[in-house]
Amino acid sequence: MKLFSKILLSAIVATGFFSACSKIDNLKKEEAQPVYLLGVSPVLSASTVTVAPTLADTNRAVVTFSWTNPKYAQDSSLYKYILEVDTTGKNFANERTKIVTGVLSTALTGRELNSYLLQLGYRLGVAQAMDVRLISSYGNNNERYMSNVVKVTVTPFADPAILVTEKTSVTLALPTAATPSNTFSWTTGFTGYPDAVTYTLQYDSSGKNFANIKEIAVGAAILSKGLTQGEMNNTALTCGVPGGNIGKIEYRIKSVTAKGATSFSNTVSVTIQSYLPIRRVYLPGGYQAATGNGNDWDPATAPELIRDLRSSVFNDMYYTYIYLPANAEFKVTVGRSWDVNYGGTGGNLSSGGANFSVPTAGYYRVSVNINTLKYDIRAGRMGFVGGATAAGWNPPGVFPSQAMGAAGTNLFVGITNFTNNDGWKLIDNDQWNNGSNAVDETRSFGSTGGSGSTLETNGANFPNITGAPTRQRVIWDGRDVNNTKYEMSPAAEMRLVGDGMNQAGVNDWDPPTSPQMTYSGNGVWTITIALKANKDIKFLAGNAWGAFDYEDNGAGAGIDRKIRWEGGSNFKTPATAGTYTVTLNEHTQTMRIN
Repeated sequence: MKLFSKILLSAIVATGFFSACSKIDNLKKEEAQPVYLLGVSPVLSASTVTVAPTLADTNRAVVTFSWTNPKYAQDSSLYKYILEVDTTGKNFANERTKIVTGVLSTALTGRELNSYLLQLGYRLGVAQAMDVRLISSYGNNNERYMSNVVKVTVTPFADPAILVTEKTSVTLALPTAATPSNTFSWTTGFTGYPDAVTYTLQYDSSGKNFANIKEIAVGAAILSKGLTQGEMNNTALTCGVPGGNIGKIEYRIKSVTAKGATSFSNTVSVTIQSYLPIRRVYLPGGYQAATGNGNDWDPATAPELIRDLRSSVFNDMYYTYIYLPANAEFKVTVGRSWDVNYGGTGGNLSSGGANFSVPTAGYYRVSVNINTLKYDIRAGRMGFVGGATAAGWNPPGVFPSQAMGAAGTNLFVGITNFTNNDGWKLIDNDQWNNGSNAVDETRSFGSTGGSGSTLETNGANFPNITGAPTRQRVIWDGRDVNNTKYEMSPAAEMRLVGDGMNQAGVNDWDPPTSPQMTYSGNGVWTITIALKANKDIKFLAGNAWGAFDYEDNGAGAGIDRKIRWEGGSNFKTPATAGTYTVTLNEHTQTMRIN
């Protein structure tokens, strides 16, 4: 029996030996896979359980984590360790990691630890518990073991940018407002933080310790900000340095991490020689909604007054020609807010004063002088004056026979016969300006340039009209308050063009064969004609395309439709075909079909 057992054992051993040889032979085409023995879980410890680093600890080790040998069957220099940190109680769901190879400890510098804490959303200067654990493995990540959890109380610190200014003193001027003035540069805030850091340039008056902060947005990952003279001037003005004075402004950089941690850089000071910028004045009031001028009593949507560009009143005098309903109340604001607003009585402006009002509906000229604190409200009108006009150089003869039509806010349209080769102007009163530069003074307008040129107030005449007598259309256009100009074109004829006319010999959209309207004076043209239903028409002041034309402005009340000459949709003929009278009124800038 014993002999049989020995023989059987020898057979089993022999079989195993040959089987093993066979398996190795099968792996000849590939590398044989190593066989690793099991290790043991490492035990983690920390050099301290309370860490509150400061900026001075940026590059100094503030905490060291050590662990026992996991005893893998491999050269220990190949062991891989992953140190994980997360907020206590989060079960490492949002862990941050550091990988270490071949050693049994690792230290974290103040900035390195700080970066982890900021990524986890810890509040600066507030102590909070952090969990730390270690994962060990072979170099190829096999046999991963997790250590015990060590709790450490940590406090993150502010790691601000360092700010420098290109210049410590600047002199600014309105004519060079758009040119570069000064550049601020800074180092990275929260150095080592891997996510986005957003920067904002803050400023305030010197010595105020940023009690009344103003900000200029910069953006993420941007480390400089250049400001023009105008922008530097604005920082001075908004900090209470009056235009034309010298003041010192302090600047700093605010750095904000993606998790909301915020730090502030050092402060730099710049001495600024400021200037008085272009002031913009608006007319908010209870009339706005009813007249299509925005929301009632809303400076943000109120119409802007025209700046008087004469050097003697530049940045002081403002005016507008505007329609106001009966009993309309309004005020003026400097800027689109109520911060600086004026009302007044008896021609005198007062800060925050009584509302202005008008007794009857109509177009008014509203003039204010922010420097002298005076105002004037009178009829808003415009007319032709000069040797080439029927009024001659006699303002009392302008109104009403030589009046232009008020077509909208800061918009007048008039047609007149220029009688001889002489000068002329446009004027808004029945007397000449007296040189007073006062708010109630007459404004006359001229230009040495041709149609489309900027108007000059109380200055040069328009160029002489050649080939007179001739009928001309003139538009006084102040809708762009930054460029008040005039347009001029022949008004010898007006044609109705389109595909909506049912008349022999009239071809669709063909100016030469289109019928001419009859001029009845005062900017009014009429024609009685058979129209097709639901077709298109427009007005053309000539017998070829390219002449001055009028189209649909898309607005109007009742049967009157507003017109426009800058381009719009065609007018539609009535839904029923028939004979109609078409009236074009260039003074009121309307048309009607009845």
